[in-house]
Amino acid sequence: MGTLAERGLWLPAAADRTDLRVFAERALRLDPAAVIRLRARGEGRVAAWVATGFDVLAARTLAGRVRPADLCAGADALLAGLAGAGADGHVDPGYPMDSAWRGVLPPEHGFGHLDDVPVAVLRELARSGAALASEHGAAGPPVSLLDQDVLTVTGAQQSEPVGIPMRCVFALTGMGFVAGEADGGGVDPAEGGVEPVDDGEVVRVRVAPLWLRIDARFGSVYRRRGDPALVLR
Repeated sequence: MGTLAERGLWLPAAADRTDLRVFAERALRLDPAAVIRLRARGEGRVAAWVATGFDVLAARTLAGRVRPADLCAGADALLAGLAGAGADGHVDPGYPMDSAWRGVLPPEHGFGHLDDVPVAVLRELARSGAALASEHGAAGPPVSLLDQDVLTVTGAQQSEPVGIPMRCVFALTGMGFVAGEADGGGVDPAEGGVEPVDDGEVVRVRVAPLWLRIDARFGSVYRRRGDPALVLR
């Protein structure tokens, strides 16, 4: 992956640095030892990835560059680097954490659109799921709840219905990708972020042979179809 001197992330726009800061903060809320994978995506774009703890990956794309083209950093170290970003937008990602990432990433292409789901529906599902999970106390939500398909979508490119498990709903809300006024919005507007997501907005459900993908305004979540444990643990 290269030497420490060669490693780095460059995000010239303050808004992108704010977005990545919020992404890293939310990743740490889900997992205090979260590792973020930064990967070049096309010309002038960087994708930030994190395993949410629900056997679901979350991603956010930013304008910038990363060297080497694929590296991993601790979310806490990345936050420290963002706080000390240089005038050119250079962010020190800290000590290499490449060995901590054990799974593969979804493909960039090959996803077909199935359907759009209103944000309000996902928020209501998340509230219902959280209420059920709270009944189990510190043990957290049972696997049966996480694996339960709470939505079913169909599309012209898919012969059979595709279920969306509660895992994906929890990952979307946990990462703040569908955050509304009651959740504090997506990113604090006073810090250069964007306004909260309105109930009338939709998330787009896409599918590939091995992956389910849900795109929201602030980011996307990916669920391995089949046996997620093979790639996320």
